[in-house]
Amino acid sequence: MNVRLATIGDFVEPVATWNPATKPADTFSYVDLSAVDQTDKNIISSASVRGSEAPSRARQLIKYGDILVSTVRPNLNGVAAVTEEFNGATASTGFCVLRPRSEKLSSRYLFHWVRSPQFVDAMVRQATGASYPAISDRIVKASPILLLPLDEQRRIAAILDKADELRRKRKSMLELIDELSAGLFRKTFVEGDKGSWPSTTVAEVALNVRTGPFGSQLLHSEFVDTGIAVLGIDNAVENEFRWAQRRFISEKKYAELNRYTVLPGDVIITIMGTCGRCAVVPEDIPTAINTKHLCCITLDRTKCLPEFLKAVFLQHPVVLKQLGIQAKGAVMPGLNMGIIKSLSFPLPPLDAQAAFAQSISALEDARTRLRKASTELELLFSSLQHRAFSGQL
Repeated sequence: MNVRLATIGDFVEPVATWNPATKPADTFSYVDLSAVDQTDKNIISSASVRGSEAPSRARQLIKYGDILVSTVRPNLNGVAAVTEEFNGATASTGFCVLRPRSEKLSSRYLFHWVRSPQFVDAMVRQATGASYPAISDRIVKASPILLLPLDEQRRIAAILDKADELRRKRKSMLELIDELSAGLFRKTFVEGDKGSWPSTTVAEVALNVRTGPFGSQLLHSEFVDTGIAVLGIDNAVENEFRWAQRRFISEKKYAELNRYTVLPGDVIITIMGTCGRCAVVPEDIPTAINTKHLCCITLDRTKCLPEFLKAVFLQHPVVLKQLGIQAKGAVMPGLNMGIIKSLSFPLPPLDAQAAFAQSISALEDARTRLRKASTELELLFSSLQHRAFSGQL
């Protein structure tokens, strides 16, 4: 196979620029850095802007098949391919627009190359500037690319496109599970609420509500390599329980702090850092305590089930209104144990809660399987990407 390193700039065409102020009455589509989905690497939106109101960075006229490379951190991995939908739009000068010469360089091959770790890492290393490190278009175009014969470029791009499509499908399926969970809760406990359910508060359905040890009760220096687990924000930040960074204290220290023990089925809510994330502690939790960054709720399960309370906290409009936010998933302005204990909500019969919990459990099982498959696809894609750009695919 004919393999060689070449310079990107030798295989791209010049891109026309313009000054929107020359046509102040005209309306045009404008693509800025925020328009790119950092996960899927797609342009997801554009703004409709009049020439007289155009941002000063709106200068580059883009075409279908162009590749946009962000030149400003933290978005140096912000790569996107221009689809037909955005043909003729104007792009921010925060992008380096690469228009491949079609007889030498495949657009899709270039797209995968500039999102590869070797390209992104090289750009990050060359970024300069204190507040907003950036690279110039010249650096992007002067960087090397593994240039293969055009038919090989297309073959490799097709393989990576297929792997990428599988990754996106798995992501879409995970998002669908979230939508099903939210829809089930809304239909059952919001639309299904006929006003006959009694109102209650978290304090009234809880056996115990507590935060973790404060101040000198638990110092960072007292963490050890193995022992009793200590739960923090990272265990709930994805709105489901996950083992992330492992922290432990000794058995001796636990004897001092055992009143902060986390129990199976407890609901944990983050109250510092990223406030308002919520998870249910799994039944197989080993002996553990929580930090001061979490509010831990042990429920009276003859009144309220943990899966239901978690959904109430994250999704019920009555609770969201009390927390001062307009929609689920929004950042909460501030949270503490007192606010959580005072939250009021309609309390449906226990059998309705149990049916909901059972359905959520089935969806969570499906989510777990999909996440495992997604992880395997990520590893596969990384392997294919490495092999493709080291001449082994």
